[in-house]
Amino acid sequence: MWIADGWKDYEVIDCSKGEKLERWGSYLLVRPDPQVIWDTPKKHRGWKRMNGHYHRSAKGGGEWEFFDLPEQWTIGYKGLTFNLKPFSFKHTGLFPEQAANWDWFGAKIRQAGRPVKVLNLFAYTGGATLAAAQAGAAVTHVDASKGMVGWARENARSSGLENAPIRWIVDDCVKFVEREIRRGNHYDGIIMDPPSYGRGPKGEIWKIEDAIHPLVKLCAQLLSDEPLFFLINSYTTGLAPAVLSYLIGTEICPKYKGTVRSEEIGLPVTETGLVLPCGAAGRWEA
Repeated sequence: MWIADGWKDYEVIDCSKGEKLERWGSYLLVRPDPQVIWDTPKKHRGWKRMNGHYHRSAKGGGEWEFFDLPEQWTIGYKGLTFNLKPFSFKHTGLFPEQAANWDWFGAKIRQAGRPVKVLNLFAYTGGATLAAAQAGAAVTHVDASKGMVGWARENARSSGLENAPIRWIVDDCVKFVEREIRRGNHYDGIIMDPPSYGRGPKGEIWKIEDAIHPLVKLCAQLLSDEPLFFLINSYTTGLAPAVLSYLIGTEICPKYKGTVRSEEIGLPVTETGLVLPCGAAGRWEA
């Protein structure tokens, strides 16, 4: 498992009974987590002193209950600053477990010794975009949500990267990739964090089981002659790490060789010393 254990401003303090107790900077949040199927005693005092609690509804969705939580605040990670705010469906605008991947491809970019172009698809609020830009890459950030791209730009400003070579694109990721192929553009690294299900800006339906392999096949055409890395993230329970390895292995390795490895990604839990699983990632590197 790849573990995001470099955080100072974030931690999973404890998890039990379908929920996790997290510290985001100075604030404690309790949010549901489907992986937490154990029923251990909730001994930490934070369970009774949280600043926000997301209650899941039996009918689907849910709602926040707040106790002295600001509308927006920030946390940092190795020189990057992220703006957080609780919004629909329990999210805060950041997935801290992805720091395990940021560290990995950031090191590869720094060690490349040459200009590096990175494409970040389904780029959300820009965690991976900023990590790649901070490492020295020129990044193309693509997401179908105008609001998320705006949030990512806000994070770039907060991180001192407002003048970094980042292209901000609001578009359907598949259509953007198809256009880039026609334009003859290429990238040394590709990152994708596709949702299980979603809609593009014009109502295009995305279902990961049907769409992920055709997209990987398209993205393979965008890789440069000497690519550095290819990364797929998945929060879909039906896509085991081995599935990601197979996808990358069939589409990337025949032309570029290199190595493929896929693992669960996770976050350390302070109270138990164990690791909470948070999805999977598949990595190819030259």
